[in-house]
Amino acid sequence: MRHEDFMRQAVALARANIAEGGRPFGAVLVRDGEVMAGAANGLHRDHDPTAHAELLAIRHAAQRLGTPRLDGCVVYASGHPCPMCLAAMHLCGIAEAWYAYGNEEGEPHGLSTAAVYREMARSPTAHVALRLQALKPEGEHGLYEEWAGRP
Repeated sequence: MRHEDFMRQAVALARANIAEGGRPFGAVLVRDGEVMAGAANGLHRDHDPTAHAELLAIRHAAQRLGTPRLDGCVVYASGHPCPMCLAAMHLCGIAEAWYAYGNEEGEPHGLSTAAVYREMARSPTAHVALRLQALKPEGEHGLYEEWAGRP
């Protein structure tokens, strides 16, 4: 199959999700030319703000493959991946991602994550929408060393 064929699958998942009352987002995760997982945005079903199509496809593929590492995999997403989904792709080793509809196309419909990308470009302590502050309780130490020393 070609890139366009996988993208058509992602867009078809998005269209089917609209018919079920969901948002227009679908994703397909491919490894070595084979679809490992496909998913549509699940916010309307699960009331889970992290139930983005890309994250659900990553979860399903990792479970199917029995590993949290998805090195060499490719994601095809109907919409521009949000920063959360993009970060998840980085963290699990996805090699590349393609999207059909960009943030500029989603903006008039309230479907753009461009503002979140702008916020995430700030240093972590300069975020406006979300305050991030370090707080280690007095006397707390050794957590990571404990992890590193596990059998």
